[in-house]
Amino acid sequence: MIKVTSEVNTITQITRDLPGPLALVPTMGALHEGHLALIRRARQLVGPDGTVAISIFVNPIQFDRDADLTNYPRPLKNDLVLCEKEGVDLAFTPEKNFFYHSDHSVIVTESLLSKGLCGSSRPGHFDGVLTVVIKLFNLLQPTLAVFGEKDFQ
Repeated sequence: MIKVTSEVNTITQITRDLPGPLALVPTMGALHEGHLALIRRARQLVGPDGTVAISIFVNPIQFDRDADLTNYPRPLKNDLVLCEKEGVDLAFTPEKNFFYHSDHSVIVTESLLSKGLCGSSRPGHFDGVLTVVIKLFNLLQPTLAVFGEKDFQ
C-alpha cells in the first residue's frame, strides 16, 4: 500500500500511470465495517488490475461546531492497518493545509438538495462535503467513487 500525504506531484504521477481503473473511497477516517464494505465493493468494481484508493481527511469546513471538529476521532494508525488488511492500494491522508490555505476562498455550494435531511440543521455541511469531494476528484481523477448510504443525502 502506498501512503501519500502531501506531494501533489507524487499523487498525480501515481494516478496518471495506473494500468487500470481507479476507485476512490472518500472518508474522514475512524473506519468501521461500513467503510470496509465500501473498500470491498470498490475492489469488485475495478477488478484485480484496478486500483483502490482511500482518502482519510477530517474536513474542517463541513463542521458547523468547533467542538464536533475537535472531538472527531482520528485513529489514523488503526485506519491504515485496516486499509492494509482490505488490500487498499493507495491511502491519501493529507493535512488540513493541503486543501485549505489560510487565504482559501473557493467553496462549492449546492442550494436546493442540501436543504433537506441533515442539511436543514447543519448549515454549510454539504458545502464543505462538496468542496472537498471536488478537490479530491480533481486531484486523484478517479474512474469511479464509492459512497455509502449515509452519503446519499
